[in-house]
Amino acid sequence: MLRKGDSIELTVTDLAEKEQCFGRLDNGMAVMVSGMLAIGDRVSAKIKKVKQRYIEAIAVEVLDASPDRMEPVCSSFGVCGGCKLMHIRYDAQLLYKQKKVKDALEHLGDFVAPPVMAVLAALDSVHYRNKIEFSFSNMRYLLPEELSLEQLSRPKEFALGFHTPGNFEKVIDIDYCYLAKESMNRVLALTRQFALANALVPYGAKAHTGFLRNLVVRVSENREEVMVNLVTSWYDEELMQRYRVHLESGMAGQKMTVVNNVTERKNTVATGEKEFTLIGTGYITERLGGLDFRISANSFFQTNSRQAEVLYHSILEVAGLRPEDTVYDLYCGTGTITLYMAKHCRQVVGLEMVESSISDARSNATFNGIDNAAFFQVDLKDFHGMLDLLESYAAPGVIITDPPRAGMHPKALSTMLRLKPRRIIYVSCNPASLARDGKEICLQGYRLLSVQPVDMFPHTSHIESVACFEMDSFVPVTEAQDN
Repeated sequence: MLRKGDSIELTVTDLAEKEQCFGRLDNGMAVMVSGMLAIGDRVSAKIKKVKQRYIEAIAVEVLDASPDRMEPVCSSFGVCGGCKLMHIRYDAQLLYKQKKVKDALEHLGDFVAPPVMAVLAALDSVHYRNKIEFSFSNMRYLLPEELSLEQLSRPKEFALGFHTPGNFEKVIDIDYCYLAKESMNRVLALTRQFALANALVPYGAKAHTGFLRNLVVRVSENREEVMVNLVTSWYDEELMQRYRVHLESGMAGQKMTVVNNVTERKNTVATGEKEFTLIGTGYITERLGGLDFRISANSFFQTNSRQAEVLYHSILEVAGLRPEDTVYDLYCGTGTITLYMAKHCRQVVGLEMVESSISDARSNATFNGIDNAAFFQVDLKDFHGMLDLLESYAAPGVIITDPPRAGMHPKALSTMLRLKPRRIIYVSCNPASLARDGKEICLQGYRLLSVQPVDMFPHTSHIESVACFEMDSFVPVTEAQDN
């Protein structure tokens, strides 16, 4: 009988969520083992729990390394929590992500042999992010090697970096992020230097005191512009002007806009109720697919500009748009997908809940001279209440939906299916919700034509997918609804 605390050996045969992996003991018993492991690793582990059908364990040592393993380039790997797959070769990461999508569709959506294509790899597996959000804290996370030291090389009361996984108070002090652009890392270093030199106090999440809250840096890939957004608890004009001068002197020749978001809210969200522009226009401009998009400090925009073009092209490829089509874009955000489709059909209609996103979408349409796009603010669960208003537009031949991680609200899904477009393009950042919603779509008379995964975030476990559903002319809608 195996008990808690016993040592076991097993070979990892699959990856799971939340830093867990799967394997079996020689007797066939299933094991969920925690640790930064790779498929093919032979490991020793210590049992944490013994359950009826499986064992939970924690990896202690890799006895025989998988051929998929590689040495992570980042010294913070395993502590930071942002890059969970940096110890695995990139080609192996792509195979794992393809399997993740396929497994979800099979096991959660009951799809048989789902048509999941090979993952479209990112051109750059590092330095690909166009936005990084750093946090300040008055509680620095101490690394294991620091715990026994009498004197620390860094102050315990100051940190600028990323939150410790599962801890909203402590922050890991980061010198360099391999997912960020070089200009972002320069801003990080200059900001830390300025904050320490001026003895600025970081925000304490528990006490709700302190000045410095967040540092958000955005970069335009195409225009090579940088936006720096320092989020603080109050506005200090003299201090902010000195900060602006410090950034300009440290980044000479760089086209840059610097803003200061100010918030008094008792949370760690990196947005403010007020915004002060210290230099520049207060926005940067990115170019995708021949279109220009203005991005303000709090706008949503795809985090990987190069892969966003790959994603949008994948949507266009499977949408099968016709010149006479009306297209609905649900959860349209700032209208990037909507406007990308506009020149390929008669009209596009974007629906989104966030007012600022709709405002950005309309501005982007005007900015690009697009006059066949309309945008409406609506909570998609109330989508059915807008159908009368939308009667002035033709019925949609294609609907594109790009819901949040949780998937479509059931009411939004039901309303979408009532409209009976010939094709539904479901853009998903979560294979589990794609499987759940995809199952319901197919029960209502559609069939799954293709699923194209796109790797937007190398070295993380996240995967984006473009699923194409087509109304099955051989299954009457009324019969499918009876099912």
